[in-house]
Amino acid sequence: MPSLRKRTDAILNARLPKLPAAELDAPARLELVRKYGDFSLAYSTYAQPDLKYFGDADGYIAYATKMGHTFVLGDPVADPARRADYIRRFVAASNAPCFVQTSRDTAAVLETLGYRINHMGVDTKLSLDTHSFAGKRNETIRYSERWLLKKNYRLIECDGSIADAQKVREISSNWRSGRIVSRREMRFLNRPFGVQLAPFMRRFLIIDPEGHPVAVLDFDPIFRDGEVIGYTVAFKRKLAGTTPHAEIGLTKFATERFAAEGRAIVTFGLSPLAAITESGFSESRIWRGLFQRAFRSERVNARIFNLQGQAAFKRRFHGEEMPTYIGFKRRTPLEILSLLRLLKTL
Repeated sequence: MPSLRKRTDAILNARLPKLPAAELDAPARLELVRKYGDFSLAYSTYAQPDLKYFGDADGYIAYATKMGHTFVLGDPVADPARRADYIRRFVAASNAPCFVQTSRDTAAVLETLGYRINHMGVDTKLSLDTHSFAGKRNETIRYSERWLLKKNYRLIECDGSIADAQKVREISSNWRSGRIVSRREMRFLNRPFGVQLAPFMRRFLIIDPEGHPVAVLDFDPIFRDGEVIGYTVAFKRKLAGTTPHAEIGLTKFATERFAAEGRAIVTFGLSPLAAITESGFSESRIWRGLFQRAFRSERVNARIFNLQGQAAFKRRFHGEEMPTYIGFKRRTPLEILSLLRLLKTL
């Protein structure tokens, strides 16, 4: 069956327009991310394998294809003043591409090009110059960190001296074995977990009282004008049976370290299909209703992806929920099926 799927994908993808590939190697993409990568997905457009790139030496759009459909990942990595130009050029060269997890600015450009724009979830942001873990609403977060320290767990930033590649791999493999779909990792909106950190990433660990690492928390950098202005949560992994306080306490620990360094923001990434409302753009009411139903569905949350659990964890930190958007022209069930297959949720 997998080989049949691949053959079908190849046949359908062969019908797509042949787009010129941006002549950008990994160092060139990283340099562009360092200049213009001021949104949560920017670093992943550089670091994720199997993406394609449209653009030039001044910027690019990252995209992938599946089942004869083209999907753009996030916003263009380019000077904000020129992003609209990259979007228009890509739409003109491609065949009704779908834009996934975009900002409001990108959504506004797409609407002028005849796109329907729907909410697809929220990204949660902490503004570190004003955010505080004080107060009653953050009591459970403070308790998680205190509990870990009282039980003689250590919260540290990884320097490679305690958790080598093999130990990190074991934690990740153990974590995956308990997922709803354990045989594959999600792609596109997420990228495969890397045992070795890519440039500028940060890794934090929880060490149990016996000295063994039991949880891993990785962050991608967010840049502006060559400087790291913050971080976004990239991966959370922990051994089965590890206390539920681990993720909360370690997130607080890392966030406070970033604040002490003078970073501006921490983002937690997409909560898929959470807080779906009217987008404020020309939209598909049918897909809005289906997205809302999927988020509430017990079957979806139990057998495909824990949408409600993702959103509930991030809401514990009381950050600003920033709407993200999906823009499409086709709006067909086949397009959504293609996206779900690209994400490896099916």
